[in-house]
Amino acid sequence: MENNVGSQTNYIKDEVEAPTNITIKGILGLLIGSISENEGEGNKREVISLGIGDPTAHSCFHTTAAAKEAVVESLLLDKFNGYSPTVGLPTARKAIASYLSSDLAYDLSPEDVYVTAGCTQAIEIAVSILSRHNSNILLPRPGFPIYALCAAFRNVEVRYYDLVPEKSWQVNLKAIEDLADQNTIGIVVINPGNPCGNVYSYEHLEKIAETAKRLKTVIIADEVYGHLAFGEAPFISMGVFSSIAPVLTLGSLSKRWLIPGWRLGWFVINDPNCIFKSPKIIERIKKYCDICGGPATFIQAAVPTIIENTKESFFRNTLKMLKKNSDICYEKILEIPCINCPYKSQGSMVVMVKLNAALLQDISDDIDFCFKLAKEESVILLPGTAVGLKNWLRITFAVESSFLEEGLRRLKSFCLRHSKLKIMN
Repeated sequence: MENNVGSQTNYIKDEVEAPTNITIKGILGLLIGSISENEGEGNKREVISLGIGDPTAHSCFHTTAAAKEAVVESLLLDKFNGYSPTVGLPTARKAIASYLSSDLAYDLSPEDVYVTAGCTQAIEIAVSILSRHNSNILLPRPGFPIYALCAAFRNVEVRYYDLVPEKSWQVNLKAIEDLADQNTIGIVVINPGNPCGNVYSYEHLEKIAETAKRLKTVIIADEVYGHLAFGEAPFISMGVFSSIAPVLTLGSLSKRWLIPGWRLGWFVINDPNCIFKSPKIIERIKKYCDICGGPATFIQAAVPTIIENTKESFFRNTLKMLKKNSDICYEKILEIPCINCPYKSQGSMVVMVKLNAALLQDISDDIDFCFKLAKEESVILLPGTAVGLKNWLRITFAVESSFLEEGLRRLKSFCLRHSKLKIMN
């Protein structure tokens, strides 16, 4: 009996492997760990993390009182301590449908909305319900790596199309045409962009929809940063073009309301012509929701009040702070010789900058750069390799302005210290 158990254990160890995909949290954890190891050598400087998109660590970015009061009220009512329907509370679905419909020319039905545990679960649902034998999915490069991780678990082939930095990180539409085939299950479009900070124009989004129509596939529109646009281009929901091609909209309260830890997201079908939507698809989604469940019931119960009672001044203030920090980031990067910013962030909370490692002494690539920066300056940046672009860096600027300036000052000091030009002079 013991031998059978042992052989079964060995089988599991040998045959079941985790996907090898790089994750943002994984690499940031290693970077922070490298600082902890270095503390024994007398390094006690404050750690400045410009690597993860969680603004809640900073007092200037806190949610509205209306959101907190709504959650407290729903919890104290003692009505929402039990299970909710796995597709979401009806009141939450109705409120989210109404909220998203304000961006569209038609009204979404609450039945089109599935409440999820953050946008990450919405991504998992999208990939899982679309996956089939020999299928592939088109992902942006650079992009959010969770899509590739979900695809790996579902044996869905990933094909990357490039975003073009010289053209405001626009989608390379020809690349999409070349990559797609009859097994393509969807095209992922992230707008406002993570990790690039881009905000797509109406015209560009329309071209993407027309491309999807020609390819007879759906668009997975990641709008977790929806409405966080502070540049010249306004935020346009991809759902506007759902009469051209079906759109699966993924989003959450996390970023706009500054509550990522509340894990309240959504998966929404924008398909007014019912090209994608069918009884079989709906049943598949519902059964998948039965497996994975959703966010806490009392958080869902608070959603209608959160959406209804949040004042526009709260949103305006958030955008004002993000724009200020985006400006600071862009201006300070101009002073650093080995780093170039081809596109000033117009939305979300991040910006991508290009690293010229050839100008630096003892720096081989972006990962080496980030680990040495962490050890020497206690500053955390995300290496571009984690989001698909080697020798790029992602900087998150949703922090206190003084915190950002100090982090960029240390970044500049690090680059000057390692500069080959300094050594040659």
